[in-house]
Amino acid sequence: MQLVETSAIDPKHAATVQRFHERLLEALRKRANVRAQAPIVAFDDSEPEPDIAVVPNGDDDEHPSQALLIIEVANASLRYDREDKAPLYAASGFQEYWIVNLRDRVVEVHRHARGDVWTEVVHHPREATLSPLAFPDVMIELALLLRA
Repeated sequence: MQLVETSAIDPKHAATVQRFHERLLEALRKRANVRAQAPIVAFDDSEPEPDIAVVPNGDDDEHPSQALLIIEVANASLRYDREDKAPLYAASGFQEYWIVNLRDRVVEVHRHARGDVWTEVVHHPREATLSPLAFPDVMIELALLLRA
């Protein structure tokens, strides 16, 4: 087992996680489980704790090993989220990975994993509206969630 040292969560990070979590809970009620900072089983049997994981409805007896959407809110952790977590989440077969980049005020959307590489990475500005691949009817207005 590898322990990863993390820094304290700053208020802006916490508030952003809370806004994304609330929006997804509201939009996906009964369609999927929206977990905040809870373990998910990765391909290497590690259990990262993404800021938000949207997982299929199911059993509470084990941590989920499938994800429809993983979201990491990044400021100080931006490099780690790109270089370490992105390949881990791709190799785990998770459907989609968003990095909410607080530094540049964009959301980096990673889709279509092949092995441990995401074949599509698109940066969306604060003014964009996004929809998860698994829920194209759910519109996420970034301006409401990425506050100044």
